[in-house]
Amino acid sequence: MKAAVLHEFDEHLEREELVTYQDVPDPVIETPNDVIIRIGGAGVCRTDLHVIEGLWRSKSDVVLPYILGHENAGWVEEVGSAVTGFRPGDPIICHPLVTSGHCLACRKGNDMHAEDSKFPGINVDGGYAEFLKTGSRSLIKLPRSLAPKDVAPYTDAGLTAYRAAKKAAAHLEPGQKVVVIGVGGLGHIGIQVLRALCAAEIIALDRSEVALNLAGQIGADEVVRADGHHVEKVLGLTGGVGAEAVIDFVGEGNSIKEGLDMTRGDGAYYIVGYGGKIEVPTIDMIASEKRIIGNLVGTYSELVELMSLADRGLVDLHTVHYSLADANQALHDLNNGSIKGRAVLVP
Repeated sequence: MKAAVLHEFDEHLEREELVTYQDVPDPVIETPNDVIIRIGGAGVCRTDLHVIEGLWRSKSDVVLPYILGHENAGWVEEVGSAVTGFRPGDPIICHPLVTSGHCLACRKGNDMHAEDSKFPGINVDGGYAEFLKTGSRSLIKLPRSLAPKDVAPYTDAGLTAYRAAKKAAAHLEPGQKVVVIGVGGLGHIGIQVLRALCAAEIIALDRSEVALNLAGQIGADEVVRADGHHVEKVLGLTGGVGAEAVIDFVGEGNSIKEGLDMTRGDGAYYIVGYGGKIEVPTIDMIASEKRIIGNLVGTYSELVELMSLADRGLVDLHTVHYSLADANQALHDLNNGSIKGRAVLVP
């Protein structure tokens, strides 16, 4: 099969060829619960850029060369002997983690914290290819209204945004405020989820006018451009006290301090993007009672919920399609900030 393979890290993303389009062996069934997926779409995520930069070397045991791609959807091609409920030809979306289901975290539905797991595209071969091997526990059947190439990024970008927005929506009341920092690939999904799940007023914050225009079209009540005066503008929109919830899809640079500054006392700051550091004096935490909440992907059931919203048209993922052979172009376009929504590789 054809695949886009990472052979070496590139700390500064300077090489024209970040991954190599080449022939590799087809994946094969090895255990009774294995499933081979014919890829219909593989999302291109900023985490892929971080993997190429080498930022995940200390977090996973990946051995190069290997295949990127952790946002995958397609059709069942082949199933192991113990797999029931799925057959060749079924359109599916893959929860990003492959787990046994036997540990306590799995039993509770928190597969992200499983004691033994594989993460295709992170620590084993992923979906930048024609075929992918995953596990039957990871599969969710797609309704006929949703095409794999249009929903693949929901498996990480969409699911992560959904998890954070769902947490915030659970405590947001009508008339309260929520700030979404970074309204691009993840943030534009988060806005739609907030609009579907709660009646809070949504303030979108970004440097890009294109992203802000999209945010206004899909449900943001206010849009604020990050121009150096944005914290003051957001505080002005929140009566000077800040928002009850701030969801930070950037997580680096000034966004962390500014996000906390925009969070009111007894409010919640949800950190989704990463790369920076959170440094807060303990006295400030005590005096403000602000909550800082991390967000890691999402559960299987949350991906099912998200697919239901998508099927009903309440969440619409904006995608740009590239051929698998053009994986390098997609990666560079993502790095340059020229993609509106999410890029998807289509074999």
